[in-house]
Amino acid sequence: MHPPSAFLCAAVLLLLPTATLVAEPAPSPTGLPNILIILADDQGWGDLSISGNTNLQTPRIDSLGRDGAWFDRFFVCPVCSPTRAEFLTGRYHLRGGVRGVSTGEERLDPSERTIAQAFLEAGYATGAFGKWHNGLQHPFHPNARGFQEYYGFCSGHWGDYFSPPLDHNGETVQGHGFLTDDLTDHALQFMERHRRGPFFCYVPFNTPHSPMQVPEEYWKRFADKELAMRHRDPEKEDVPKTRAALAMVENIDWNVGRLLDKLDTLGLADNTIVLYFSDNGPNSARWNDDMKGQKGSVDEGGVRSPLLIRWPGHIAPGTRLPQIAGAIDLLPTLTDLAGIPTGPTKPLDGRSLKPLLEGGTKADWKDRSLITHWAKKFSLRTQQYRLDNTGALFDMVADPGQRNDVAPTHAALVTRLQTELDDFRKDVAPILAAGPRPFTVGYAPLTPLPARDGEPHGGIQRSANAPNCSFFTHWTGAADDRITWDVEVGKAGNYEAVLHYTCAPADVGSTIELASRAGRTEAKITEAHDPPLRGAENDRVPRKGESLVKEFKPISLGRLPLAAGRDTLTMRALTVPGKGVVDVRMLELRQVE
Repeated sequence: MHPPSAFLCAAVLLLLPTATLVAEPAPSPTGLPNILIILADDQGWGDLSISGNTNLQTPRIDSLGRDGAWFDRFFVCPVCSPTRAEFLTGRYHLRGGVRGVSTGEERLDPSERTIAQAFLEAGYATGAFGKWHNGLQHPFHPNARGFQEYYGFCSGHWGDYFSPPLDHNGETVQGHGFLTDDLTDHALQFMERHRRGPFFCYVPFNTPHSPMQVPEEYWKRFADKELAMRHRDPEKEDVPKTRAALAMVENIDWNVGRLLDKLDTLGLADNTIVLYFSDNGPNSARWNDDMKGQKGSVDEGGVRSPLLIRWPGHIAPGTRLPQIAGAIDLLPTLTDLAGIPTGPTKPLDGRSLKPLLEGGTKADWKDRSLITHWAKKFSLRTQQYRLDNTGALFDMVADPGQRNDVAPTHAALVTRLQTELDDFRKDVAPILAAGPRPFTVGYAPLTPLPARDGEPHGGIQRSANAPNCSFFTHWTGAADDRITWDVEVGKAGNYEAVLHYTCAPADVGSTIELASRAGRTEAKITEAHDPPLRGAENDRVPRKGESLVKEFKPISLGRLPLAAGRDTLTMRALTVPGKGVVDVRMLELRQVE
């Protein structure tokens, strides 16, 4: 067992109850049910023992399906941020402007109404604890999207899962211990504080997304484990990565158990809807019940996720539902189950699953289609068929592995489904064709502009190909070396500019300028700060895409005047006494009077 988190910021300490809690029925005085949503990151449908995988044991996650409902055909997106956007809005991700996973394309349009806003307006306490991945700067930050409390990270992944720097309501704090455990600690504290309810608690875990890191007690179960169940093409499977992923899932299971036990301790289990799903297919080739595709694919294996829902007294134990459903259905389903309005919202693509949850397989349910998109590839799923991106048609009942194209013998059906898919393509074409959107500054007192949201020029490089947790390096001070951020300033005025840097002792003394169209400021690097890279020492298998990390030091560059509207912030070196300038993790802009 891991010890409980020892790190609490002062604001949280003030809110924690001091009395010992006893189990007692504690329904919300309003009669509204609590909501607990748990989202895994890069866990495949097959990464649970309830799915038939004997390589691991997930008894606490499985219990949600045993004690509630299990959707047999639940579909999400091929990658992280699109699924999160669809869960948050009940709408296909492209409608909300989410086109990618980094460089600003992961941001959910502020005009989209979220599930958290609906529950907040209905009187719920709302909190999110984990990976956000739908925007960092306000008004994209979770605190601006209906979540009163947020603790986690807003990018797609982080480079080290042990005590990393995290975001707590817009300010940087230091995490404590293994990240998945730490996120759970804060979710437990939130539920305890709001035990009189109602609360809406969203826990989007960061695992089993790479880097493949997990505490020793879980890794030792799998380090030398023989895997009885393998990928459908065993030669494609990276067995050490599979072992690490399964160890990470068993850690998730332990943390799910902690959340469920807390509900029991607080006497809230009967009045809480608990929902568990994942954001895409598995992040490596491993057992997934012969499905074709994995993360990043618009085929079945890339988009099929577990969906387990428990609500004692309302959802019959052991309910197994074959009807297709998707992430777009979760907003209308949860608001319907709770009996609260969705509020003024744009037309939803999802539909409430309440009739299925209450009526089981006998519910009156009209057949439908679900559309998947990623990287300009589209796929369409009906209850029986999948039309893939090439126009091939597969009977998913007779051929769940998508091995036999039946399009030649189903011409009329292919035409009908292709027309539906083409109509959707035309509808979202302007969104896909839209140019880059600037990063917003001045919509909150503090605006972070990390390296992932900037652009390097000249010889400056990212520390890794994946921008998410990268920093800028190889800044030599050559004439064309510069870093730029494309921004939209919401509030004109003066901003204190703080640079988070590292610098070798031999390179101390560079003068750095930061300029906008309204003015400039500069500062000299007077202190060396050259910590080692870290992260690899915790990897169970070598990383392939994520940047290593290090501790960066803040230095004020002075006050920068900003005019309202579109601008380009440019950072360059005016003097370079050594062989290099600095490495850059982030620029922060704080409004000053």
